[in-house]
Amino acid sequence: MNLHVEMVRHRETLIVRLSGELDHHTADDVRMRMDEEIARGDCRHLVLSLKSLQFMDSSGLGVILGRYKLIKHKGGKMVLCDVNRSVYRLFEMSGLFKIMSIVENESAALSELEVAL
Repeated sequence: MNLHVEMVRHRETLIVRLSGELDHHTADDVRMRMDEEIARGDCRHLVLSLKSLQFMDSSGLGVILGRYKLIKHKGGKMVLCDVNRSVYRLFEMSGLFKIMSIVENESAALSELEVAL
């Protein structure tokens, strides 16, 4: 299965919606696309919506951790939302919950970042 990436800007926040599989086959492409979009303008915060992400491996974790570091270096915040059960378990085992916020949906993520719709 492939990965579909949808990116939407809302003020200083980039919302990235992933659907499909984020694995070693798709990780480099996602990393490059997100980095280009983050560098393109005044992107300070990142919301990563994983509602339709069906599978993720350690390559996907690497992509997410790398974008977290990039956003943090810019003085921003990163919030994950709509994380399904299997991907949630991977985050739990990796310990990423200790450094990243995970909320129920995009609205809650934007609220967490104090960015009103």
